[in-house]
Amino acid sequence: MAETASETTAAAASTVPEPKATGYSWYVLSVLVVVYILNFIDRQILSILAVDIKADLGLTDADMGFLGGAAFAVFYALFGIPLGRLADNWSRVKLLSVGLALWSTMTALSGFARNQLTLSFARMGVGIGEATASPTAYSLISDYFPKRQRATALAVYSSGLYLGGGISLYIGALIVEAWNKAYPGGGPLDLVGWQAAFLAVGIPGLIVALWVATLREPVRGAMDGIASPSSPTPFRQFAQDLSTIVPPFTLIGAWQRGPAALAINIGFAIAIAAFAWWMIGLTGNFPQWSAVGLGYYAVFSWACTLRDRDPATFRLIWGTPAFICTTLGYGMVSLAAYALAFWSAPYAETVLGLPKQELAAILGANGAVSGFIGVIVGGWMADHLRKRNPAGRVLMIIFGVVAPIIPIWVGYTTDNAALFYAMNFLAGMLGAAALGAAAATTQDLVLPRMRGTATAAFFLGTTLVGLSFGPYMVGQISDLTGTIVNGQPVGDLRTGILSLIGVAPIALVLLFYAYRAVPQAEATIVERAGGA
Repeated sequence: MAETASETTAAAASTVPEPKATGYSWYVLSVLVVVYILNFIDRQILSILAVDIKADLGLTDADMGFLGGAAFAVFYALFGIPLGRLADNWSRVKLLSVGLALWSTMTALSGFARNQLTLSFARMGVGIGEATASPTAYSLISDYFPKRQRATALAVYSSGLYLGGGISLYIGALIVEAWNKAYPGGGPLDLVGWQAAFLAVGIPGLIVALWVATLREPVRGAMDGIASPSSPTPFRQFAQDLSTIVPPFTLIGAWQRGPAALAINIGFAIAIAAFAWWMIGLTGNFPQWSAVGLGYYAVFSWACTLRDRDPATFRLIWGTPAFICTTLGYGMVSLAAYALAFWSAPYAETVLGLPKQELAAILGANGAVSGFIGVIVGGWMADHLRKRNPAGRVLMIIFGVVAPIIPIWVGYTTDNAALFYAMNFLAGMLGAAALGAAAATTQDLVLPRMRGTATAAFFLGTTLVGLSFGPYMVGQISDLTGTIVNGQPVGDLRTGILSLIGVAPIALVLLFYAYRAVPQAEATIVERAGGA
């Protein structure tokens, strides 16, 4: 309570002119963009390798959707919670360099996978490592750039998402074809092309991790005039937070809060387990729904603990409908974006019959350029709209929901390759315009000391909603609507991808509410934190 009171007093009394971004601020941002590029190369390379992995390991479209989605996303989201808190209490530079080294190592180890189980474990490890990236980067950017430039800076950082995703397709296809041509029966260590690709993109990240370690740690909260010192015991808090998301320790944490908390925790665990079991029976996909059930139960346990330990942070995140609706609304945008990013290359290869090297080069360039343009222009427009309207940034998120619908429909119903590429470019560019606006909106709804935690909560929406379900939903619907050819099931990826349009109405309802609620929520941040 004393800490919250001091934050309130500092916020009210601060009359210092807003600082400006320096040349070093832009240098740090450029390094963070490189990190994010590597982040998405390691995350998205599975897309261009999907057809080869599916054939080599005997998997279905739903299996590949799980590997490209929930296997990574659940652990990325869950570890993003304690790691986001650690970013609020410890050196963000050190945390990011350690995380980069971890996910690069796990990407390289993916190259030694021999079945779905081992590849799943490797992808889980990649998710844990990458959970350090955005909480640390968002917090660093918020302390290197003033509020008026924050959406633009976050949009520049987010461009790494599209650059990395695009580069991953080209690199992956190049390595697979070159390796398989040189070693048609398997190369050194009996590795085939897709395994060599994982090794090739994972190892360079270890070098970049050393570069990241040379960055300077900024003063936390300086750009907002609210100095927020780090915790003197960051790892004690990290251990406590980690224990709240790992069963069965979640039960111990609930018991410590009282019999009622324990009963609620057990009741929710039973309910989510029953739902997961029911979905496993319907779909036959045990890994997907086990992971999703674990993820949602763990998030519930963490949120309950946060309410007791840090009521101010809980109030501004989980207790703010504007924050929740913005996050879930953008989560629907990310659901479609992640699904298209994962399935566009396998779709072009299997449905349109395009050669891997050609489609990888064109789709890779498409993804990099369209995403870069969309996220930069969208971030700039979001900042411009906010000058005129406190909720103006939410309009850009709504635009990112509606604008891609026609390009998706046209692009994935045509058999013309040129038209497919053009519509895929438009869909990616228009959808990307929402990211900077959504990220900046959630950052503006919390106090500086809460930004790492708020980023973790924001990415729960983009991962446990978007990434966990986007690739899987397309793959599952593809399997359900597919046919049998020569005794083997063949999915209908066209129907699976077009089903993404159905999430738009849900997103619009959430975002229209956020548009009405954001101005009041932002205007009462300090008051509501103090009241909590």
